[in-house]
Amino acid sequence: MRSVSEIVAPSNNWTLATSIGLNTNILDINLINLILVLGILFYYGKGVLINFLENRKRTILNTIRDAEERQKEASNKLQKARIRLQQAKVKADEIRINGLMQMDREQRDLVDAADEDLKGLEDSKNFAIRFEKQRAIEQVRQQVSRLASERALESLNNRLDYQFHLRMIDYHIGLFRAMDNKSN
Repeated sequence: MRSVSEIVAPSNNWTLATSIGLNTNILDINLINLILVLGILFYYGKGVLINFLENRKRTILNTIRDAEERQKEASNKLQKARIRLQQAKVKADEIRINGLMQMDREQRDLVDAADEDLKGLEDSKNFAIRFEKQRAIEQVRQQVSRLASERALESLNNRLDYQFHLRMIDYHIGLFRAMDNKSN
């Protein structure tokens, strides 16, 4: 059986080579060394490379699957957040509308209360004016009555003499007699 080195390089060419070894000088690499290195790498590295690629493929697939799950979760959360945002907007609009309605209602109540207070003040003012007017009229009546009584008394005192006094007494007695005759 022939070895791998005999297949790659026939034994008649071996006399030229002093030793078989790995030439690390890139500029001095010959074709035989290159084929030998590539063959060894291919033969032994095939399993490692396949395992590496399979692991990498699984990692990439897992990463993609995780990313898709996170994307689904994120889209679900985004949808829920949009729903909550819409609900918050609706609630904010309701609060704003209720606030405006409450403000309008309170404004109307305040205007109505002010109108009622103004009407009450107007009524109180009118009552006070009527009361003061009645009091003033009563004071004027009392003063007029007092003055009229004083003048009448003064006039009577000035005119009152004995004769006049007797005539007044007779006059009143006559009135009493006439009233007595009518009642019988």
